[in-house]
Amino acid sequence: MSRTGTARRAGALLGALLAALLCTLTLGAGTASAHAALTATDPADGSVAATAPRQVTLTFSEGVLLGADSVRVLDPRGGRVDEGAPHHADGRSETAVVALRGQLADGTYTVAWQAVSADSHPVAGAFTFSVGAPSATTVSVDSVAQHTDAAVSAFYGIGRYAAYGGFVLLVGGCVFAGLCGASRAVQRVAVGGWVALFASTTALLLLRGAYTGGKGLGSVADLSLLTGVLATKPGVALLSRLLLLSAAAVFLAVLFGSFAREDGPVERGRAVAYALGAGGAVVASGLAATWALAEHASAGVQAWLAMPVDVVHLLGVAVWLGGLAALLAALWSGAAVGRAAVLRFSRAAFVSVCVLVATGVYQSWRQLGSFAALTGTSYGRTLLVKVGLVVVMVALAAVSRRWTGRLTDGGTSARRTPARTAAAAPAADPVRAADPVRAAQLARQRAAQEKAAGRRVRDADATRTGLRRAVLAEAAVAAVLLAVTTLLTSTQPGRAEAEARQVTGRPAPGQAAAGPAEVRIPYDTGGKGGRGTAVVTVDPARAGATTVTVTLTDDSGRRVDVPELTLSLTEKAKRIGPLRATLERQSTGQWRATGFRVPMAGDWQLSLTVRTSDIDQVTEIENVKIT
Repeated sequence: MSRTGTARRAGALLGALLAALLCTLTLGAGTASAHAALTATDPADGSVAATAPRQVTLTFSEGVLLGADSVRVLDPRGGRVDEGAPHHADGRSETAVVALRGQLADGTYTVAWQAVSADSHPVAGAFTFSVGAPSATTVSVDSVAQHTDAAVSAFYGIGRYAAYGGFVLLVGGCVFAGLCGASRAVQRVAVGGWVALFASTTALLLLRGAYTGGKGLGSVADLSLLTGVLATKPGVALLSRLLLLSAAAVFLAVLFGSFAREDGPVERGRAVAYALGAGGAVVASGLAATWALAEHASAGVQAWLAMPVDVVHLLGVAVWLGGLAALLAALWSGAAVGRAAVLRFSRAAFVSVCVLVATGVYQSWRQLGSFAALTGTSYGRTLLVKVGLVVVMVALAAVSRRWTGRLTDGGTSARRTPARTAAAAPAADPVRAADPVRAAQLARQRAAQEKAAGRRVRDADATRTGLRRAVLAEAAVAAVLLAVTTLLTSTQPGRAEAEARQVTGRPAPGQAAAGPAEVRIPYDTGGKGGRGTAVVTVDPARAGATTVTVTLTDDSGRRVDVPELTLSLTEKAKRIGPLRATLERQSTGQWRATGFRVPMAGDWQLSLTVRTSDIDQVTEIENVKIT
């Protein structure tokens, strides 16, 4: 196969990978990341309080960070009625409380909230409650709920991908250098990873304030936002990562500056190798901890165990994928990578995969909580895509391993011979001494000839060519896998999504959607034609927005109209209600209330009042179960 054909195919493959990456990150950026689920509010969403509350309390599934405007309460005309800064109730980080001004007038109030969840992602939303009775309001729930700016979210997602990629290349390149030799090609991989991680971390630190505050790109230069970020756990983690990268720069200088040579690795003493290994392990673990201490692993169940497991998981990813990139760079450059070195990396990669499986299973259980969440939540479906890509990579690794078994170390000396011959030739060339410019031109020509000769030697080895192609395919899948992993870390975990669904009334993963609830209520107002049956249907019978339909029939089963019909729901145990449904006549004997909100699940008391004349009316009470 010609070099031109190889370059063309490699370019097409990289272009396809870039398109897949951008699509993945764009899809992820357009979705609001809600990791801390709002599990309860007081007053409840859609409730009607008989007297004005003195404060508003929000409860989340995990701890949240609050700002000065994290909870805003707006009256029917859009004026603020909250007083003071929001704070945690009794020191519990999963709560947010804000006081209200004086005695609120009757009407509908809107609560807009925003916070940063314990795993570093912004969360926001809005809900309403009423005092005395619902009223018209100029405030829209959708308009007051703050959302992350689309451009900021996109750049932040790309920065997170670059940070993961930089970490993988930095750590994987260094481990590969220690196991298989510190050639110049491997050095470029590790140094490139350091540069990518440093640049992306700096960008994330600058974007963080705008990302969590729902502001645009113009606020990136706002120093007050940066100061606020540095006072938070994610900000400290990013700053710590930058400090650790300074130590990593010294490590790179020692690892590659003293031992790397153009013609291959140099043997180093055992004591020096152990010292480099120990120092590198400490720096790499510290860098991995900057993710574990500020993201998913730091929140939720068993955080004390999840954080060290996450560090081990990230290190396993870096050794496998970063080492793969270093191996590809070495093979592509034509560097002398012996069979023994490739086998050492193959064994290290196998151990890394075993570690990834063990830690990944634990992390999946912790984030999902149930098998049903695998297909019933966005996190679970994205995780299945990730698992599928890992399976593909393992299959490709098996192909690479077969090519590795066919490797021999013959021919590697031929790669070095032209370099030594060419290096000796210029010394006897009189042109070099007479004309330095001409000598430099000749040196460049010789270097180009040597490079071309090396590539011919490289491409003539069918086994190494096959191994290079197999490793390139692995690296291609790895690039997409890293993008899916980045998307997964910005997706709401299955456990949190299930808790959020309980609040909003949506069915939990694997649970069938709630059907209608039907209640038959015989009534008798005592007057002429005052006997009949009311059939009340609540569809669906779940918390949240629902439709209430009332159908009246007389003793013969025919639909009948009445002058007045009212219906309300009351949750006695939680002292919520009565919530009155606004019934509108649809046809003879049928009334309907569309968009009626039931704030939470429970056993609700349904009160139906039927008036058949000016003096004849009756109120009947039955129970209806809302899930």
